[in-house]
Amino acid sequence: MTDTSIYQSRVTTAQEAVKVIKSGQRVFLTGNVSVPQTLLAALVEIAPTLKDVEICQALTVGAADYVDPAMEGHLRVNSMFISANIRKAVQEGRADFTPVLLSEFPLLFKQGILPLDVAIVHVSTPDEHGFCSLGVEVGLTKTAAESAKVVIAEVNEKMPRTLGDSFIHVSRLTHIVPVNYDIPELPMADEGDAEIVQKVAGHVAGLIPDGATMQLGIGGIPDAVLKYLFDKKDLGIHTELFSDGVIDLVNAGVLTNARKSLHPGKIVAGFILGTKRLYEWVDDNSMIELHRTEYVNDPFVIAQNDRMVAINSAIEVDLTGQVCADSIGPKLYSGVGGQLDFIYGASRSKDGVPIIALPSTAVMRDGTQISKIAAMLKHGAGVVTSRNHVRFVVTEYGVADLYGKTIRQRAQALIKIAHPQFQEELQRQAKELHYT
Repeated sequence: MTDTSIYQSRVTTAQEAVKVIKSGQRVFLTGNVSVPQTLLAALVEIAPTLKDVEICQALTVGAADYVDPAMEGHLRVNSMFISANIRKAVQEGRADFTPVLLSEFPLLFKQGILPLDVAIVHVSTPDEHGFCSLGVEVGLTKTAAESAKVVIAEVNEKMPRTLGDSFIHVSRLTHIVPVNYDIPELPMADEGDAEIVQKVAGHVAGLIPDGATMQLGIGGIPDAVLKYLFDKKDLGIHTELFSDGVIDLVNAGVLTNARKSLHPGKIVAGFILGTKRLYEWVDDNSMIELHRTEYVNDPFVIAQNDRMVAINSAIEVDLTGQVCADSIGPKLYSGVGGQLDFIYGASRSKDGVPIIALPSTAVMRDGTQISKIAAMLKHGAGVVTSRNHVRFVVTEYGVADLYGKTIRQRAQALIKIAHPQFQEELQRQAKELHYT
């Protein structure tokens, strides 16, 4: 059979395609802005006829009817990163959370630790050779799709054709559902006070040397940093994700990737989040290569880039340098993501710069302001980046370099970049803990 005839023979409706999913099976769901919306809606429709179907995913964007209380006993999410749309379900015990480094997420499927019955994916239309691109989400999906017994695909005319290790042949797609809808947009918005975010970003930018290769974690701060880099030379990107901010740096001749030690000349990532402008820019763009997350996020791959700069954020940092980024006390909030992968990778890089960047304060729901530089992490909080891995911590009040520093030195450095209204109390607590 030709590629065209294979494709045509497997075209079906979403309603027919999801009927292949049986009770008790494990299903992988492509995430980020690439959630297969038509297939997911069809699965929710037939969910009352199913029992104990496990849906494995990471971050997803959009409505989450599949974690509605009515889905209990029918569909149950097992997420390796808690996105906002499923957070309530996880915290109420109606969905599960599996802690895992992002670099190891796809290996759970490949190594049979979580055997997959079905993968639901979202791809571009096939090229003349029958290959579809996984588009805006390659990193977590490529290996999962190869590991599943059955692959159900939405083939979207509007999915950009990204390059790299990003393709799947139509012969691997057991059910094909043609669709034609816009990829959801998710611009990186400033987190909290825009002025504070800009000050943090300015301090971070001061740590980035010419010729650096950068990782940009999720959120407003990493994206804001890009606005302060137009005076730099020959920057590069090796990151789990990137957004619209890179386009202007490329157009300005700042982001050339020319001095990258690994994949010179290429922007390397696992997935993208952004606007239509970004999706159009990456389409068939030879500068962009999307790869599997177990490659992109491997610390020993990351470390091969000289001057590797990792920029990540946190919920709180204690006076010894422990970083919590996945929970608020015992309440699960997000996940480790790629933070430790890149912090460790950057620390092993020649002239690497691992950075944790965060505003010095947060505002609680009742309007109370709290310090994100804390004497101790909240009771039950998870440590994402250990005190042994952390190096630079940045707030709007400056930079604390913790590498090679004693606990006493660390405490004093972190208190200096805490909000002034909390510094006296932090000094008192540090003394009580015998940190100073």
